[in-house]
Amino acid sequence: MPDQPAAAPDLHRAVLDDLSARTLYLLATLRQDVFTMEQGATDADLDGRELEPTTELLWLEEEGAPIAHLRLLREADGTLRIGRVAVRADRRRGGHGRRLMVAALERAGELAPSAEVHLDAQAYLETWYASMGFETVSDVFLEAGIEHVAMVLRPASA
Repeated sequence: MPDQPAAAPDLHRAVLDDLSARTLYLLATLRQDVFTMEQGATDADLDGRELEPTTELLWLEEEGAPIAHLRLLREADGTLRIGRVAVRADRRRGGHGRRLMVAALERAGELAPSAEVHLDAQAYLETWYASMGFETVSDVFLEAGIEHVAMVLRPASA
């Protein structure tokens, strides 16, 4: 019998209050592994933004564990912000980051169709984000000891 293709990881979305303790722990572990252990980020990952009732966490899960994650924030000025984009090291280059970003952008369109979507991209990923329509709006700056650029995706009608 031929091998069955692997099932695509499941996409999940929730606010903090709807997460199980286990899921929260696994998401925090993924972020710690990527940002602190692998990349050596110098700033605290937990900044309180997940506690905001409108912050949505999106992740891809495979065999009960997250392999990719991001958060979608609603800013006071009406814009949206994507942040904390992390893909487990052994699952990169498989389209998981793009799938998660597409899901986040679709959700952003549902929440605020005419809003800009902002993100601070790690500089080495600038071209990757640009391939999804983001444009760079800053020079390189350091955030958590890592080079970043500010990017924005403007709504199609703008």
